[in-house]
Amino acid sequence: MKNKMSDLRNHLFVQMERLNDEGLAGKRLLNEIKRAQALTHLAREIIASSGLVLKGRIAVDNSISGGFVLPSTLDA
Repeated sequence: MKNKMSDLRNHLFVQMERLNDEGLAGKRLLNEIKRAQALTHLAREIIASSGLVLKGRIAVDNSISGGFVLPSTLDA
């Protein structure tokens, strides 16, 4: 998979356009709302995961440049 954060943004904007369709009503609207909620949940998880990767990268970069050594195991 080669998805990028820009792909996620595009999906979110497409979903927003679907929700903005004034022709949606009743069951079709409810289904679109459920779809939007699922997409929102996934987007939050992807963003949180990307943030964790970024924090790890920053920690590694700081350890290389500042002499800080990361522990080999983490205490819970």
